[in-house]
Amino acid sequence: MPFANSSLKKTLSAAALGASVLFSGASVAQELPDTMTWSSYDVGSAGYAEASAIADAFGKEYGTRIRIQPSGSAIGRLQPLLSGRADYAFLATETFFAAEGIHDFSTRRWGPQDLRAVAGRPSSFGIFTAADANIMKLEDLKGSRFAYVAGNPSINVKCDAFLAFVGLTRDDVEAIMFPTYANTMSSLARGEADASCTTTTPSHVYELAESPRGIRWLDVPKDDEEGWKRLREVAPFFQPYTETIGAGISEENPVDIFAYRYPVLTVRADMDEDAVYNYIKALDETYGMYKDATAAMHRWDLEEAGTPAIDVPFHDGAIRYLKEKGIWTEEHQAWNDQRTERLNALMDAWPEALAEAEGKSDEEFAEIWEAHRTRALESVK
Repeated sequence: MPFANSSLKKTLSAAALGASVLFSGASVAQELPDTMTWSSYDVGSAGYAEASAIADAFGKEYGTRIRIQPSGSAIGRLQPLLSGRADYAFLATETFFAAEGIHDFSTRRWGPQDLRAVAGRPSSFGIFTAADANIMKLEDLKGSRFAYVAGNPSINVKCDAFLAFVGLTRDDVEAIMFPTYANTMSSLARGEADASCTTTTPSHVYELAESPRGIRWLDVPKDDEEGWKRLREVAPFFQPYTETIGAGISEENPVDIFAYRYPVLTVRADMDEDAVYNYIKALDETYGMYKDATAAMHRWDLEEAGTPAIDVPFHDGAIRYLKEKGIWTEEHQAWNDQRTERLNALMDAWPEALAEAEGKSDEEFAEIWEAHRTRALESVK
């Protein structure tokens, strides 16, 4: 069972006493377990760095000992959470994939997972083009050479969402698969592609900006309701975002793109409500201790990190605290109810697909699940 189980919780005064050799001056105002395990991306990743900074703040403030279990694979990060070996997970888009039962999680041993979010900081994501390609707006992508990353659904589904915004699909562009992320992102500077999508600060986009081709980021109009509706059918976790930091981007030259959440602080749906409430409260109370640890950590402010859209519904314990802080609105609750309905529909469809596919091949099962999944999503539109 997770450490957050009520039988294992300790008052902070006891935790602080037990940890007094390691931590001094610990607060006595917050109730947390005396020990927790978190999973995250590999050492060296932004997710690991941010989890480490928050863990350090929790240790100093509350005396909580935290073990971070890193993994380079989506399943490696999720398995400890689902089995109870980890209490919290700092995840990326695999949170959405797991809840949807797609990509790595579409096989018989997985299917839609009942996950909930505690919080997740915004991370901007956009389509960039070579300035000399004369692609001025999203509609101009039709017929362009568009660079995708082979075997990377996390990147590719975001690119597909941009295309969906203006009613395009991969069939409307010349989709070129490159073998690695680095090779894909540098393909524009080499003249092998004209557009791709990523965050705004990798070295590859700065290289393109400084190359003879130059760089342009394509705006995503915030007020195009039909565009956003089409986009969210592909990726419901996106929200509008105005970015001022990145290659070719500044306060004087901002771009309207969108944001997803990375890391997504994720728990199982059955996680104890009080435990999650105490966790997000601690996350909020120690914000001043970790907000400058990396360039992006100030975005863990709950005014940004504690609101939809996000990969999965928010946990009730998190919502309770966000309501107390005056952050959670009726609009947020409506989004959460709709997102929960979608997840429940997919979870209900899964056993029906398994039963229909009994004795059939994996290839046949994939087709059966896709049909059941499509019907489930259509039922909640």
